[in-house]
Amino acid sequence: MKKWLNYLPTLFVIIILISLVTFSTRGSVSRMNYTEFQKIAQKADFQESSLSISGSIIKVEGVYKTDKGSQSFSTIVPNTDENMAWLTEELERDGGTITVNDPSSNNLWISILSQLIPLLLIGVLFYFMLSKMSGGGSANKAFEFSKSRARIESDVKVRFSDVAGCEEEKEEVREIIDYLKSPKKFTDMGAHIPKGILMVGPPGTGKTLLAKAVAGEANVPFFSISGSDFVEMFVGTGASRVRDMFKTAQKNAPCILFIDEIDAVGRQRGAGMGGGNDEREQTLNQLLVEMDGMSDNNGIVVIAATNRPDVLDPALRRSGRFDRNVTVSLPDVKGREEILQVHARNKTLAPGISLRSLAQRTPGFSGADLANVLNESAILAVRNHETKITQDDLDEAIDRVMMGPAKKSKKYTDKDKWLVSYHEAGHAVIGLKLEDADIVQKVTIIPRGDAGGYNLMTPREEKYFHRKSEMLATITGLLGGRTAEEIVFGEISAGAVNDIEKLTSIAKNMVRVYGMSSLGPIQYADPEGNVFLGRDYTKGSDYSAGVATEIDKEVRAIVDSCHDECKRILNENRDLLDLIAHNLYEHETLTNEEITCLMNFGTLTDPNAPAPAEEPAHPAEPVSLDLSKNGDADQADHSASSATPPVPPKPAGPSQTDVDDALNELTRRK
Repeated sequence: MKKWLNYLPTLFVIIILISLVTFSTRGSVSRMNYTEFQKIAQKADFQESSLSISGSIIKVEGVYKTDKGSQSFSTIVPNTDENMAWLTEELERDGGTITVNDPSSNNLWISILSQLIPLLLIGVLFYFMLSKMSGGGSANKAFEFSKSRARIESDVKVRFSDVAGCEEEKEEVREIIDYLKSPKKFTDMGAHIPKGILMVGPPGTGKTLLAKAVAGEANVPFFSISGSDFVEMFVGTGASRVRDMFKTAQKNAPCILFIDEIDAVGRQRGAGMGGGNDEREQTLNQLLVEMDGMSDNNGIVVIAATNRPDVLDPALRRSGRFDRNVTVSLPDVKGREEILQVHARNKTLAPGISLRSLAQRTPGFSGADLANVLNESAILAVRNHETKITQDDLDEAIDRVMMGPAKKSKKYTDKDKWLVSYHEAGHAVIGLKLEDADIVQKVTIIPRGDAGGYNLMTPREEKYFHRKSEMLATITGLLGGRTAEEIVFGEISAGAVNDIEKLTSIAKNMVRVYGMSSLGPIQYADPEGNVFLGRDYTKGSDYSAGVATEIDKEVRAIVDSCHDECKRILNENRDLLDLIAHNLYEHETLTNEEITCLMNFGTLTDPNAPAPAEEPAHPAEPVSLDLSKNGDADQADHSASSATPPVPPKPAGPSQTDVDDALNELTRRK
């Protein structure tokens, strides 16, 4: 049928061409009335003529000779005895021939075709309309609205070797593979394999990939569908699709039935202002019934994935339906290294690239984020006409994934550049001098995204539990930029808005969630942080107005103490603050190694290291200050409490005039 449809446009073109030829042929025939024909008949030499005699007229067609050649003609003559005798005499004169046709034979076919062709055209039009309504496929699909939308993959290529960073999760689902391969040993033992497995985790952690790997390892069909594919405008459609999906799965057992984003259809019933959603709740009810109706060890395993388990209906998560919960968390440093190795298989990396080091610099990245980092680095290498992915490409790719592309065309004024340099240097100094603070990996004042500068800081080691001292150190580090502006310029800017947002959230959680204040181990907020409007919108506060006042006081006390500690550290290490700020002003970007050398030696490079064979990475001379020989910035020769930094050779630091100009500029902007 589809092959015939491909020739349909060609058929229409042929019909149009035939019509044009027919009309052009008719255009060469001379049509005349009865009076004109009488004048021509007196002197014309007729050759061949045909008569079609009906009740009242005689249709005459034929050819006669003229000075210019033969001419076809057509006319209509009244049907009388005199006209018939006259036509016979004139047309047979000079050897002409006459043919008499039966007009009823031609009229019959013409009348039939004239009635059928419009009907055929209308039928073709309706056929195409039904095809478009059903998504461009067969017209029968228009009547398959309630059929399942699940997509089936019979030969899944994904294996466990393609899924890295979740070894414990693999062990949880390995029994499913053994069951699908050899179910008899489980039935002989009297064991019942879980009917459903619920995978929970943040986006991008590989829940779908892990489910597909289970089907690939077991070599069974993989049915996949999204929760949103069930819900339609018409009530009952989703329930019908659920029934059809399980019916199809039973015909293909053993198989894996994967439902992605199940929270779209499995939300808690009866929630919401004004009642629930009838279509969604009926779909959920049908899903619960189908899972209850599944017999034990029938060869179908339902795997569902979501990143919002808090909104799921309790009946969906009870034993007998989704018996097992598998939490797919963000990978640790070892898992990130394994994920990078998987995605680096088809990438050409330059010699010396350490995936372990790259994994240490990307805490909190999901598997999808890491794959994106390597893909962005490969794109950058192609853009730079390189044959291999370099370390610079990887560094830029991390920055692009976290903050967006660099806005190199955006230029600072001299005053703003000094302000951003000291702001980022303040973060760096706190990271270097505070024991529990994060390690500074990279500092740049090149605008990226909405941020005027960028400070990449990673924890010294990844932990599952954070101590109070570590949270206080994090708040202190976030205050480093704003406090540096206070010390150097005596004024603050709006550049710390993101830092303030983060530290306020940490301080509130310390008081309201973790019990790290004088209010004691009492929780005053939901640790999940996710609000389900249907359930939590009308929920009242868990504490009184007096307790809310105490919470505000505790939050303020935590932030104030961290601010005082931050100010003390920056004042004691003012020389190091000036040194890093001057080099940031000059070079715009500093790495962890360069910052460490600045702290230990006062220069961007280690003076004791062997000289490189090629030119140094920074063509300009590094800005240096006269630090003491022991390399401790706290023991510098000049006073750390001095507000004016020593003037380096080039570029000169901010003089008092520069500071005054910056203050005036900030005042004007306000």
